[in-house]
Amino acid sequence: MARTITQGFEQLRQNLEITGLQSETVSTRQQSVRSALDDGLTVLETFLTGSYRRSTMIAPLKEADVDIVAVMDPSYYQWDGQASLLDKVKRVLLKSYPTTPKISRDGQAVTITFTDFCVDVVPAFNRTGGGYLIPDSIQKRWIETDPKRHVEIWTEANKKHGFKLVPVIKMVKAWNKMHSALLRSFSLEALILQSISNVTISDYPSGVRYFFDKARTQIRSGVYDPAGYGGNVVSYLDTYEKVNQVVTRLESAYQRAIDAEGHEQRGRTDLAFDKWRMIFGDYFPAYG
Repeated sequence: MARTITQGFEQLRQNLEITGLQSETVSTRQQSVRSALDDGLTVLETFLTGSYRRSTMIAPLKEADVDIVAVMDPSYYQWDGQASLLDKVKRVLLKSYPTTPKISRDGQAVTITFTDFCVDVVPAFNRTGGGYLIPDSIQKRWIETDPKRHVEIWTEANKKHGFKLVPVIKMVKAWNKMHSALLRSFSLEALILQSISNVTISDYPSGVRYFFDKARTQIRSGVYDPAGYGGNVVSYLDTYEKVNQVVTRLESAYQRAIDAEGHEQRGRTDLAFDKWRMIFGDYFPAYG
């Protein structure tokens, strides 16, 4: 039962937690994927990354993706070989997982759909000077990145915000999911870090409201890799219309958050709950 905003946001935080995703299960899945790749390719290293490692994955588990980076032998590298590398990885995985519901590839990864959760296999190469190169077969380029450094940055930032940053990231990801999922996971998280870099989160309602406010302008200026690698990580919003769609949703969320805070100040907690539920959907509890 939730009858205060504090209780409502605590229930929201709990509703976003992944349950049943044991580290042993993920570790075993990583090793099996590594073994499958080793059967047909030379892999130097595999490691877990993405929202699982950054602790920002949201429920439900069945819709979650666990990311595994597979660092390939440099002999596979071709400057224009992004799509062919992904196809090669997909063919090798199909041999070991012929009965999984689905194995597909997108622009940067090969996705294995298991019955409990999905695994995104991201082939990569060691980058001269540090970090990694991962394929982008859509824009036919190699993306410079360092997912290991991202985990360090997120951990440091979460500590700075009194361990409230990770829950706020999850809450904003729930909003994104409820409103067309126009922003991809990593770029949304980078946008959050960029938008709140000059403040410290004091509580969840003001934290998410502040993000919606600042992100409305930040998204138009570009979002950049916190690890210092070049490029706008929201470059997939490549038209004015796409950017404007995101801005419109951010503005709507901001206004609803302002309205919710106003209702709470006037003693209408029930109406405040209604506004927060417009933002977060059923992840946010009903009043009472």
